[in-house]
Amino acid sequence: MELILKEDVQNLGFKDDVVTVKNGYGRNYLIPQGLAAMATPSAKKVLEENLRQKAHKEEKIVKAANKTAEALKQLEIKITAKTGAGDKLFGSITNMDLADALAKEGHEIDKKFVSIKGGSVKRTGPYVSNIRLHREVIVEFPFEVIAEAK
Repeated sequence: MELILKEDVQNLGFKDDVVTVKNGYGRNYLIPQGLAAMATPSAKKVLEENLRQKAHKEEKIVKAANKTAEALKQLEIKITAKTGAGDKLFGSITNMDLADALAKEGHEIDKKFVSIKGGSVKRTGPYVSNIRLHREVIVEFPFEVIAEAK
């Protein structure tokens, strides 16, 4: 079944992509949730015209995302957390914690666009996360988890 995505769908595609999925997934999840629409020939023509019109606006968005990416590369984030014996954390540091730390530095990034390699952090030390600012702009962002002073 061919569908046109109305929103970004994790592990499937981005908004306005034409994707092929199994019938049940499209009929029972994507279409009822409002995430996709049927890719009829007329819908594809409308999509092409919309994409042509968006191309100019897209350039400005990509430039802004690249500018933010450069600003993020200059940042050095250290997240403090409570630790137990050795370097093991009480709890864990997730993408939400990293998004909050970035927001404190003046970069509002939605937590769903922040992904920490390996899921969550359970020990102190340096780590790397991927931050998706745009479908074409993904930044590898290093950060460090340090122990809270006792």
